[in-house]
Amino acid sequence: IDCGRSRVYVHVGKSGLGHEHAVVGLLKSGQVHLGMTRDAGKITFDTTSFAADTPEARRYIGLSGETARTTHQKVTANMCGVDVLNTAKYPTATFNITSARLLDRKQGDKTARYEFDGEFTLHGVTNPMRLVAQAESQNGLIHLTAQFVIRQTDYGIEPYSTAMGAIGVANELVIWGSVWVAQESVRK
Repeated sequence: IDCGRSRVYVHVGKSGLGHEHAVVGLLKSGQVHLGMTRDAGKITFDTTSFAADTPEARRYIGLSGETARTTHQKVTANMCGVDVLNTAKYPTATFNITSARLLDRKQGDKTARYEFDGEFTLHGVTNPMRLVAQAESQNGLIHLTAQFVIRQTDYGIEPYSTAMGAIGVANELVIWGSVWVAQESVRK
């Protein structure tokens, strides 16, 4: 995986009088072996790099407007703090990929779809995960994009709230992956 180009984006919905947030994060390491039915790779997310409401994240998620720098910093500090991600204790999240099975490829097209099965670990809790990724060949690399939903409580995280619950974030998070991998990662 080209970690310099790859990103993870998270849409954090609101509860009560809260605000929606867009988060961007980096990958620490990873490898993906497309077409494999076992031992298809591992992606490690650097949760310490997660930043809330950057212009890049808001644009990718589709949230309009900009967030003041002080708000961005406060939201990021809350998200990475001990009450949510606790990145000091859990600096990474991982997706251990059991299989990356080809679902379909269009004849003569540079795109394909792969079904990924594996286990996602966040905040010290592991759950099974299945997702479908689009794969498109671009400039000698394969650009994988996927979207999936998790519930924070499934990973032992209590969604952030304040003012006796009047302001907070939703339990469900929508996550997008934008991962660039080398062409040789495809099993023929």
